[in-house]
Amino acid sequence: MKKIFSFYFYIFIFTSFLNAQPEPYVLLISFDGFRWDYSNRGITPDLQKMKDEGVWASSLQPTYPSKTFPNHYSIITGEYTDHHGIIANRFTNPFTGEVYSIGDTSAVRNSKWYLGEPFWTTAERQGIISASYFWPGSEQHLSYRHPTYLKKYDNYRLHKTSVEGVLSWLQLPYAKRPHFITLYFHDTDDKGHKYGPNSPEVNKAIMSLDSVVGYLYNGFNRIGMKDSINVIIVSDHGMTEINPDKIINIQKMLKGFSYKMEGEKPFVLLKPSKDDFDPVFTILKRNENHYKVYRKKDMPEYFHYSQNPFIYPIIIVADLGWSLVNDNWLKSFEHRHPKGNHGYDNHQMDMYGTFIAQGPNFKKGYKTGTVWNIDIYPLLCKIFNIEPRSNIDGKLERIGFILK
Repeated sequence: MKKIFSFYFYIFIFTSFLNAQPEPYVLLISFDGFRWDYSNRGITPDLQKMKDEGVWASSLQPTYPSKTFPNHYSIITGEYTDHHGIIANRFTNPFTGEVYSIGDTSAVRNSKWYLGEPFWTTAERQGIISASYFWPGSEQHLSYRHPTYLKKYDNYRLHKTSVEGVLSWLQLPYAKRPHFITLYFHDTDDKGHKYGPNSPEVNKAIMSLDSVVGYLYNGFNRIGMKDSINVIIVSDHGMTEINPDKIINIQKMLKGFSYKMEGEKPFVLLKPSKDDFDPVFTILKRNENHYKVYRKKDMPEYFHYSQNPFIYPIIIVADLGWSLVNDNWLKSFEHRHPKGNHGYDNHQMDMYGTFIAQGPNFKKGYKTGTVWNIDIYPLLCKIFNIEPRSNIDGKLERIGFILK
């Protein structure tokens, strides 16, 4: 009897020990527009050190369209674009006429646009404090839809200030300290648009972000947390070269017809009037060159872009490097002369992003193939040992093997 008691006593002690293990720390960092091959240029020693000591995927596949807000929200919710509701950087609710635009602070902070559950909400519901030093969707006005701690987006904030802000959160008393934190930097996206992905300016932006990684790890050393924190670096999409000669003027093609048009050059959404629907589609189909046109109901399943009611009934997908424009966009396009863009078919390699992870929960020196950004949400749930939402599109079995 005494031996049986001793056995169960030790089982109780062991179980209590396991349950008392401290919660992990995860810092999820987005380098906007950091294409899959940017860390292969021999100019990123600190990212290379992360690769050597952690996990490195050959690329990260975005969701469609390969735009900033749709993909950041796919990463943080584990859902395809047409499920989580942010179908573009700018779109209209066709039933009310209300417009969502990333340049409209009021719209960006209005929770009604966001259908998916961000990981910080999942974590907070299960007792994990979270924080965000910028992330699309983190500023939602409903208190239970945003992290405990957050910073409102400031495009001009110094990188050092952002990093020190994260380090200060990690030094809060344990009971108040966030264990999940997001961090965002825009450099490679800005320079990629203006100068193109193969420009010296983009290389400088790449090196600048690499130095941020070095500064961050020096900070971890300073506060004694280098061996305690998991760092995951991702990007929302890649970037491709464009030029003003590769343009298709949709307005000129459809002159005389009545329709609403939205989109962002790599793709266009059209809503013709009832009487003009068939002739508009016929003209677009007949002139199909350097683009593909689909009825919404016929949109290929691999795009996962046909179920949201805000998506217009005709979708035009430009070939890589081509731009779909109207007269007003054309004037702006010719004036600004951008050299790079994204938003194209998310299966094109130029649209693929970056995934690098290092920390106590990840394998060491492990390289894998392409991973999907919708699988990051269930990966985070696994690290924290919490229950994910049941309706997500992400799958742990596609990515969980990178954990120890």
